[in-house]
Amino acid sequence: MNLYNLIIQDKEQVHLSEVFLNTNNREQLVQLIKEYTYVKELQEYGLPVNHKILLQGSSGCGKTMTAKAIANALGKNIIILNLSNIVSSRIGETSQNIKMIFDKAARERSVLFLDELDQIGKARGSDDKDVGEMRRLVNTLIQLIDYYPENALLICATNHPEIIDTALLRRFQLKINYEMPSAEILDLFYNRLLAKFPEEITTIERKYAISFAEAKDHALTAVKAALIKKLEAKETISS
Repeated sequence: MNLYNLIIQDKEQVHLSEVFLNTNNREQLVQLIKEYTYVKELQEYGLPVNHKILLQGSSGCGKTMTAKAIANALGKNIIILNLSNIVSSRIGETSQNIKMIFDKAARERSVLFLDELDQIGKARGSDDKDVGEMRRLVNTLIQLIDYYPENALLICATNHPEIIDTALLRRFQLKINYEMPSAEILDLFYNRLLAKFPEEITTIERKYAISFAEAKDHALTAVKAALIKKLEAKETISS
């Protein structure tokens, strides 16, 4: 498989202020960004900059947006790799493909974002005939993480940290947990999302106990329905 077919092409620019985060997560991310701002001063004291980050927890709660926001804040290019695509490709080429992507990110000093890290964790524990190859893949990944240069940033994301091999988990210097948003936080999210539209089409039923991604899909679908209804009513009057 071609190397660039494995990389998700996503040029969306995200600012950290656009990501809904709890206070603890925001503080950790702000410090991470500041560490890179003062990297030379920290190194003078022999203090390493955290450059291996794990975002873990509920799906649709901002992990990918966080990675984009960090890259944007640091002025770095982001390389996004979905590990489910890697696993589904030809197993024999997988280790080589991952190494090439790590090399590319290190050479360019990019932010490398590996999504669905648990795909490899699950593969190791399966009874599949390729389980031996998958074990070698995990070993390769551990080695690549161990030797990833400090001037590049590695961010991994998983919805299921409990199934990831502990040897992998130990490699991350900073682990940030994502949980389903509360009703109060979702109301703030809805308010911000709907503020860009005319008030008459934003009186929608709000759903709760769902992720930000689900809330966005629900809200935009409802707004589109309200807008279409308004346009149809206008056409009826005109005719």
